[in-house]
Amino acid sequence: MTRKVLTFLFVLAFALPVFAADYPAQNITGVVQWGAGGGTDSLMRPLSAIAEQILGKSIIIQNMTGATGSIATQYVFDAPADGYTLLMGAENPALYDILEISELTYSNFDCVYLIGDEVVGIVVGKNSKYKSFKEIIDAALKAPWTIKISTTGTGGLPWEVGAFITDITGAFFNQIPYDSDASAKTAVMNGECDFTVCKVQSGIEDWKAGDLKFLCMLSTKTVEVMPDVPLVTAEYPDFAKYLPWGPFYGIFVKKGTDPSVIAKLSEAFTKAGPQESYQKVLSNFNINFLGYSGEAADKYISSWRENTVNALKKSGALD
Repeated sequence: MTRKVLTFLFVLAFALPVFAADYPAQNITGVVQWGAGGGTDSLMRPLSAIAEQILGKSIIIQNMTGATGSIATQYVFDAPADGYTLLMGAENPALYDILEISELTYSNFDCVYLIGDEVVGIVVGKNSKYKSFKEIIDAALKAPWTIKISTTGTGGLPWEVGAFITDITGAFFNQIPYDSDASAKTAVMNGECDFTVCKVQSGIEDWKAGDLKFLCMLSTKTVEVMPDVPLVTAEYPDFAKYLPWGPFYGIFVKKGTDPSVIAKLSEAFTKAGPQESYQKVLSNFNINFLGYSGEAADKYISSWRENTVNALKKSGALD
């Protein structure tokens, strides 16, 4: 081995720890899987605003939509594993391989911070002729494939819940894909589609304004901010086998990122999450706060994946 090669290896060995110790030396990009104004985006921006003050560098949010979030996931995976490109996502990558959307899953990333999970409901626009979830099901059973559900594509929240609905009720729907839960919700409010599955945090302001109606909640407990909205089990008790279930949100880095960099990121977000201003955001959106990182986050995601895959298999969605 030449002297030059030895010198290079010596310098490299000492340069890497210095790099990690100096992290972050530049601004960080946070890639959100969904569009601006959507549920995931609305959680990531206020949390990042607090975390960047702790880190001492800006976290620049970039929305990258398409293919059920897999375009953003691939983008972060293709970037260097240096902690400067964060994946800010929802639950969808946990199922990419099963649904043949992508070969990537959350096993290709390390979870920096698992923010929380939430309840979802069946919603219609204020001018909808449907006054209950049962009315939608009855219409779909009478005329299969004609009732339109706005979705975010295969593997997205409405698609997943749609599979559960089909299993329980036998109803089939015409699925119309949009690029975010915000646009899927808008399609229902303006009458393009008949209904969709909406997170409480995404629809609460439109519900308060009277532009969106929650017909029922996919939950085992009444949602505190919407106590008059019935549970889906009131009309369809068999839904209990899929509950509780809902989307989750987290921040991830590509696997292979220096552990000390992950630790710095986790520390920043772990300090940011419990702060009163952000807890108010979570409360307003009815998000169940988790605040997990490391092994706790991995265990949660693994369990969620196992339960959801089992449910999709039972519903026939994976046939």
